Amino acid sequence: MKKIAVLPGDGIGPEIMAEALKVLAALELPIELKQAPVGGAAYELHGHPLPEATLQLALDSDAVLFGAVGDWKYDTLERRLRPEQAILGLRKALGLFANFRPAICHAPLTDASSLKPELVAGLDILIIRELTGDIYFGQPRGRRTAVDGHFPGAEEAFDTMRYSRPEIERIAHVAFQAARKRNKKVTSVDKANVLETFQFWKDVVTEVHAQYPDVALDHMYVDNAAMQLVKAPKKFDVLVTGNMFGDILSDEAAMLTGSIGMLPSASLNERGQGLYEPSHGSAPDIAGKGVANPLATILSAAMMLRYSLQNPDAADRIEAAVGAVLDAGLRTADIAAAGAATVSTREMGDAVVAAVLGNSAGHKTISITTKR
Repeated sequence: MKKIAVLPGDGIGPEIMAEALKVLAALELPIELKQAPVGGAAYELHGHPLPEATLQLALDSDAVLFGAVGDWKYDTLERRLRPEQAILGLRKALGLFANFRPAICHAPLTDASSLKPELVAGLDILIIRELTGDIYFGQPRGRRTAVDGHFPGAEEAFDTMRYSRPEIERIAHVAFQAARKRNKKVTSVDKANVLETFQFWKDVVTEVHAQYPDVALDHMYVDNAAMQLVKAPKKFDVLVTGNMFGDILSDEAAMLTGSIGMLPSASLNERGQGLYEPSHGSAPDIAGKGVANPLATILSAAMMLRYSLQNPDAADRIEAAVGAVLDAGLRTADIAAAGAATVSTREMGDAVVAAVLGNSAGHKTISITTKR
């Protein structure tokens, strides 16, 4: 029986997670779910955003289903205790180096996109973000008194952008292998004209490409890539880039789909163990109001079934159910036209469950326990 760590987190995290768990329960798969606190919720209970018990649960599980973390009330805490440190800690501890963020514009949502329908109709791109290197984890970092620069003697802060050859090689292999299953085109996004780190990135990706002659490769500066995503997004197939650029570009791509509430993600390590989460944040301003879109979390659960649990049939059923619900016209507030009727978080989840059951076959049981 596969074991899944369920970490709802903060803000809208528990609400959207509840809907994803309902969908998984409808499938009646042979999986065991164990729930634990993370982020601000964990800080309130244990004084740390990633308690040892939560981390151990994640390490011992086949996959992690993650909600969202963060709340403005924790902004005054020292950085190591802020809720967002939990997700960084999980990525580092599990070695989650490859982040998959698909940006798919479902046909019924072409009018919800911020772009013209003809630019996004049929959009299906995959952004692959390197997740454990770059400026987010590079050392040294900190604050100090400047000894040079324009203002010697002034207080300054600094971070270090760095990548090693093995880090770039493994994410390049992931991108080329993913492209082989799609339209066989990879766009590597860098800033090689300014940053030595990304000239090295470009050189290594080019070397790895020699092992994939059936896949086309082009290189694009990050500023141009940002422009092309809103000018002609369907020209892309797979984009691969570093941690910081991938963070920014994947959120930009989310709006092409109608809402970031539609964007799932998967973060994988070399063993296929993964952390699955919606690309949006905890949205504390709407927490508890029942208006959050649960579809990104539900679709993240589908990615979990496909990549870590090797159950593509169950993943297909969830994705087909989401498509059926959208075709039926159900909309949460973030993807609804102005003045149109909307459904609540729970109602959207119920609709997906009903659609899943409409395509159901034989199943097994699921058990859920909670760890505090």
